[in-house]
Amino acid sequence: MTDTGLPSGWEVRHSNSKNLPYYFNPVTKESRWEPPTGTDSEKLKDFMAQHHSASAVPSAGSGQNDGKIRAGHLLVKHRESRRPSSWREADITRSKDDALDMIQAHESRIKSGEINLGDLAVTESDCSSARKRGDLGFFGRGEMQKEFEEAAFALQPGQMSSVVSTASGLHLIERLE
Repeated sequence: MTDTGLPSGWEVRHSNSKNLPYYFNPVTKESRWEPPTGTDSEKLKDFMAQHHSASAVPSAGSGQNDGKIRAGHLLVKHRESRRPSSWREADITRSKDDALDMIQAHESRIKSGEINLGDLAVTESDCSSARKRGDLGFFGRGEMQKEFEEAAFALQPGQMSSVVSTASGLHLIERLE
């Protein structure tokens, strides 16, 4: 069996309703979206990149997303984020300045053409959407945090934002449709 990096008794399962992986302990029947305490973040990151990343998310049919856009993002959380934990790290302790350095390095790699946002999100985003290459699907106005929404709706398809700060952390946003 492949090493997931999870503590003994925990396994990765897939939510059919959210189309995302989650963490489950069959002994205690506990389930959670964030990795349990004691997780080896590097091993989990490698496991998730190999086994739980989608290569693409199909587009929805025309007409049913009027007024909505589709965007993906890469999120870097910090200790002041509203939930300072993620699938990558159970307890995020980095400062906002360190998170800014990290996301600016990601932005440079994307802008240089070394890698695209979706590929980088799979291993580096602190959002569970990393499994879907950062794809958040379609959303309309009023469904996202104000700063995120304003930045996403200002983009044209194929464009990427500069760093956007929200209560969740720091984002790079790519308008997909």
